[in-house]
Amino acid sequence: MPLSTERKGEYFEKLKEFLTSYTKCFVVSVDNVGSSQLQQTRKGLRGKAEILMGKNTMMRKCIREYAEENPGTPVAQLETHCRGNVGFVFTNGDLGEVREILESNVRPAPARVGAVAPVDVIVPKGPTGCDPGQTAFFQTLQIATKISRGQIEMTNDTHLITAGEKVTASQAALLQKLNIEPFTYGLVLKSVYDNGSLFDAKVLDITDEVLATKFASALNLLASLSLALGYPTQASVPHSIANAFKAVLAITLGCDNYSFAEADVYREYLADPSKFAAAAGPAAGGEAAAAPTEEVEEIEDDVDMGGGVDMFGGGDGGDY
Repeated sequence: MPLSTERKGEYFEKLKEFLTSYTKCFVVSVDNVGSSQLQQTRKGLRGKAEILMGKNTMMRKCIREYAEENPGTPVAQLETHCRGNVGFVFTNGDLGEVREILESNVRPAPARVGAVAPVDVIVPKGPTGCDPGQTAFFQTLQIATKISRGQIEMTNDTHLITAGEKVTASQAALLQKLNIEPFTYGLVLKSVYDNGSLFDAKVLDITDEVLATKFASALNLLASLSLALGYPTQASVPHSIANAFKAVLAITLGCDNYSFAEADVYREYLADPSKFAAAAGPAAGGEAAAAPTEEVEEIEDDVDMGGGVDMFGGGDGGDY
C-alpha cells in the first residue's frame, strides 16, 4: 500500500533531519531480516543510533533534494548506495561500538529452497537419527553412510552447499531432517559514511593494533634498507648510534690505559662474571646457590659412617 502524501512528507523531514544531525552512518542490507528482529536491534541501539528504512526511490529522492538545498554536501554520495534491500543506521557515537551491536543481533535460520547460501555448509559426520529405511535419500546426495545402532550414520564430513549457490530441495530437506539451521541473518554492513568520507565496511576491521603492527613492520624494513645502503634516515639513526657505541666499547675494552664511565660497567662484568647473576636477580641467585650447599651436606652425611661399620662387611672399623 503506497504511503500518503502526509506520510511521505514526514519521512522526508525525518531523513533530512538525520542527514543534518548525524555525521556518521552505516548503509546496511536487511535481507531475510524480520520485523521482530529489526525491533530488537532498535532496542539495542537505543540512545546510540537510529535505524531508518524506506523505499529506495524515496531515499534517493530525499537525498537528492537535500543535496540541492545544501550545495557541495558530501551526503550526496549516499544516493548511489540506495540499491537493493538496504537502510541507514545513523550515529554520532563510536562506529565500532555500533557495529558490535549490529553484528551481535543475528538469528539462526533454516535453509530455504531457492535461497542463496551466504556461507559454506558442511554437515559433520556422525549419527543422523534417521532410520535405515531412508538410506536411499542419502545415496541420492552421494553421502557415504553406514548403519549403526539402528540408525543411519554419516562416515565423513560432507560439504553440502557452497557459498553463493542456491539451495536445492534435497539439500533443504536433508538439513531439515538433521535439524540444522546453517544460516544466520541480521543487518549486514555494506558501507560506512564518516564525516564526508564513504568507504567499505571492511575498513573497520583495521584496528589501532593492526595499524601499529603494520607501521612497526614498515619502520623496521626502512631501517634495515638504510643500514644496508649506508644512507642515514630517521629510522636508522638510533641503530647507527647503537652500533657505533658497540664498536667504541669493544675498542675501549681492548685498551688497558683508556676507559670511560659507560665502559667501566662492562669492564667490571668481564672482570667478575658473577655480577651478571647478581644483576639478573639476587633472590633467584641466592636460592640457586643455597640448593647445592644443602645437597653437598646430605652427601657428606651419607658418606660419614662413623668409623664403626666396615663397608666391606668387616666387624671392626680399623684400617684396611
